[in-house]
Amino acid sequence: MHKHHRALGLATAPTGTTVVSGAAEFAKLKPVQPVTLLRPHAAQRAARFFVEKFPGRSLYAVKANPSPDLLQVLWDGGVTHYDVASIGEVRLVKATLPEATLCFMHPVKAEEAISEAYFEHGVRTFSLDTLEELDKIVAATSTDGVAASDLNLLVRLRVSSEHAKLSLASKFGAAPEDVKPLLFAARQAADAMGICFHVGSQAMTPAAYAEAMARVRDAIVEAAVTVDIVDVGGGFPSSYPGMEPPALETYFAVIHEAFEKLPISYSAELWCEPGRALCAEYASVLVRVEKRRGDELYINDGAYGALFDAAHIGWRYPVALVREPESNVRPAEFSFYGPTCDDLDRMAGPFELPADVQAGDYIEIGMLGAYGCAMRTGFNGFGTEARVIVEDEPMASLYGAARPARTNVVKL
Repeated sequence: MHKHHRALGLATAPTGTTVVSGAAEFAKLKPVQPVTLLRPHAAQRAARFFVEKFPGRSLYAVKANPSPDLLQVLWDGGVTHYDVASIGEVRLVKATLPEATLCFMHPVKAEEAISEAYFEHGVRTFSLDTLEELDKIVAATSTDGVAASDLNLLVRLRVSSEHAKLSLASKFGAAPEDVKPLLFAARQAADAMGICFHVGSQAMTPAAYAEAMARVRDAIVEAAVTVDIVDVGGGFPSSYPGMEPPALETYFAVIHEAFEKLPISYSAELWCEPGRALCAEYASVLVRVEKRRGDELYINDGAYGALFDAAHIGWRYPVALVREPESNVRPAEFSFYGPTCDDLDRMAGPFELPADVQAGDYIEIGMLGAYGCAMRTGFNGFGTEARVIVEDEPMASLYGAARPARTNVVKL
């Protein structure tokens, strides 16, 4: 029998470019599927902040959220350079922003991907952490046996991730004993040669960059090579419950001070690769509670949707009950189960919500613009969601624009 579209959760709410004031307005439509709430104004504000205040060039790390709409928003905000990590990202950004400058910053790439990026998409900047990768880049960009003379090659150093919530210290980066010969070889092959590193994701103190820049200084002194670019990578944080970092200006000041002390030429460039910091505030997700079991809420998004990090690494996101009128019941702590059949589809939290939350209620989960929407899968037949633009502010912000907290009066 042909079912009504509402039973399937299809076409129950406007999608795409629909604009509403906030989650409460859209929740009145009783959407069946999760709804991604987009805030282009928040992403553009973050872009302008980095463009105007970081003392160098900002490359958006596309992996954080590859949405073409977001790429355009960041471009409109002044971001002209993009850190891409796969040939798929190269093609996506070039198709969306033909004038953008792309930097292929994954240190392990297929030779075919390098060749296509260089010859078909104009990519000239590549990172590497081994002599083998350097040889691959040179071979893939050569023409009739003649090596390219316009390469920007950045040698990635292995640095500590001890100050970050997510470590990136084990997979990539040249070991200390390999750095000197690698810098020598890259200098010979490059038009412009640089050093890059990554302190890990969600670095909670500027000291992470100061310590990494000390490693850069040691490497330059030991190798005695001319360095044209210093790329401090990503790791710039956003604000989450229990993870409220210092102001981003303090990170920029520490980085700039360390950069000024490096033994490099006056014309050397300073780069960074923000991902999370540029797009976390761009999106939140409106979910529906399908069942309550004590302090466990069964919701219609989860580990295989936008809540991958909440499930797999215990990331806590800001949450708010979306109900009119607002609940006046004291808060309680809850965990979430996602919609799939998998026991791993669980978000331990804890997530603080009014104690009277029940099936049929809607919850807004904030700060999911980075590594949230981008992680969605179609596992178990779930994953389709509407997208709407909302005009309110994000649930948290490092740019001075967070909305006021919902004011629940405690019931005595």
